Amino acid sequence: MQQELSYPTDYNSEVRASTAELYKSVSKIIPEVEWPFHAPLIHEIKKLKKEKNATILTHNYQTPEIFHCVSDIVGDSLKLAYEARDSDADTIIVCGVHFMAETAKILSPNKKVLIPDMRAGCSLADSITAEDIRLLKQKYPGVPVVTYVNTSAEVKAETDVCCTSGNAKLVVESLNSDKVIFLPDEFLAQNIANQTDVKIISWKGRCEVHERFTAKEILAYKEQHENIVVLAHPECSPEVIEVSDFTGSTAGMNNYVKDNQPEKVIMVTECSMSDNVAIENPNVEFVRPCNLCPHMKRITLKKIYDALRFDQHEVTVNNQIIDKARLSIDRMLEIGRQK
Repeated sequence: MQQELSYPTDYNSEVRASTAELYKSVSKIIPEVEWPFHAPLIHEIKKLKKEKNATILTHNYQTPEIFHCVSDIVGDSLKLAYEARDSDADTIIVCGVHFMAETAKILSPNKKVLIPDMRAGCSLADSITAEDIRLLKQKYPGVPVVTYVNTSAEVKAETDVCCTSGNAKLVVESLNSDKVIFLPDEFLAQNIANQTDVKIISWKGRCEVHERFTAKEILAYKEQHENIVVLAHPECSPEVIEVSDFTGSTAGMNNYVKDNQPEKVIMVTECSMSDNVAIENPNVEFVRPCNLCPHMKRITLKKIYDALRFDQHEVTVNNQIIDKARLSIDRMLEIGRQK
């Protein structure tokens, strides 16, 4: 039987009342004329979450009407996975890309994990396979493999230990090896190599959002805006990092703005993150060099609504892969606890 893809559109008094406070929180980002199109879907999504005991986990790169208006938990990919594990919900909706939903499934194998669009991929995760890692292990026998969490479950299962952009250097140096295979982000590997004496064997993967930023572009922004603070993600090139004022993960950049309240800032990352952080820091002026992630933007309110209505796009991972992949994530956490 074909599913009926109709959507709520009635911006009636009940919808207005239930979403009024939400709109106040995003009114500086979402124009008032747009709200009647978002509000009915937001209202119905919130009702469906209660009916189905579902939790929505949302990555920092989602648009404000998703990030601020229907989400229960927000953050970077690993935070979302661990929040999924600790949630009492029966169903987890991951508003992010596919590897994030897989990681949530790895840490919550007994929960139903849905993603609103199965096509929401990642250039980094797609750049390497489990077979690639097996070949690298043959080429460099005995060399430990560190893999960025922005990878598939199968890749994590072939990995000695995972890392995030925020703890990559700590993980690399904790292995007490003079040589480490670091996968798959070429720029992140180069940036870590510049901070450590460990020899880094890297891969040619890149984030299609962060690789587009250039040092020339960032320097031009600095010339145009006096006293601007440039915050860059470590998936950017070493040349971009060199001309930036702070380098950190999405969580690190978010915390920098909250803690330091710079007068004016550029976040050199996916541009929806600037919108979301701006809402929480109204006294900071954001200059937006906007590079959109086409995969993140596949996630919409309509698709979240459909995922909840029809329990569709369930993410599954083989149990053997789950067991092996979870080891690499747990080893990363153990390294953090030892420090």
